Amino acid sequence: MEKPILVFQTDFTYKEGAVCAMYGVVKSVDRSLEIFDGTHEIPHFDTWSASYRLYQTMRFWPKGTIFVSVVDPGVGTSRRACVAKTCDGYYVVTPDNGTLTHLKAYVGIQEVREIDETRNRLKSTEGTSVFHGRDLFGYCAARLASGIITYEEVGPNYPVEEIVMHPIMEPRVSPNRAEGIFEICDPNFGNMWTNIPVDLFLSNGFEYGDMLDMTICHEGRIVHREKALFARSFGYVNKGETVIYTNELMRIAVATCMGNFRETWHVDFGSDWTVVFEKA
Repeated sequence: MEKPILVFQTDFTYKEGAVCAMYGVVKSVDRSLEIFDGTHEIPHFDTWSASYRLYQTMRFWPKGTIFVSVVDPGVGTSRRACVAKTCDGYYVVTPDNGTLTHLKAYVGIQEVREIDETRNRLKSTEGTSVFHGRDLFGYCAARLASGIITYEEVGPNYPVEEIVMHPIMEPRVSPNRAEGIFEICDPNFGNMWTNIPVDLFLSNGFEYGDMLDMTICHEGRIVHREKALFARSFGYVNKGETVIYTNELMRIAVATCMGNFRETWHVDFGSDWTVVFEKA
């Protein structure tokens, strides 16, 4: 049988050798293992973004793929190091610090096991507690992918209910009105992605081609308001104009055509950034 693929995501960047060292540990365990990068540009310490990026990409990989997500502001402390098995057949090796939020909420976690450091930690580095991406997560993931250990041998399981979760904000949608949050952004283009599912949007009176009133608030204070077209893609408006569209995760999103909505209007994402769409 083919060995599982490893996919890494971290907040390490490529500015020094951390990612390279993680690759080295994996190849030292089993040179045949395939490693791919999700991203190493997660904002520093941002476990919410780490959680969302797993949810964004996981389903497009072969079943059984092992994701190694290391955004770990609590490294070396009592926070759990774990391997979670999703209900749709993937594995995530990660600190249990909120990184599993979106997968647990939207996909489901079938089982979670705490990594047994007495057998699944790199022995030659036991004198340091600040690089678990290399010494614990990368090493344990490699042992699991190579078949040296089974999932049950990762360590003891613990209740899925104990997984650390960020609060998930539910959208409120009614006829001709939808309210949600900017859940994440597209950092390269400045597009803002909401948590409002397009099917819920369309079933409550919104249609492609509508001009919608959009109001964006931060901590309850209005920071931007305008009318914008709801369209299928960016090219339905002129350069520099705002478009409301359906993104690749079937959520409502906002962009500036050939511009950067986030930078232009100084908005951001998180539970304190709300957006309301209304059909006149």
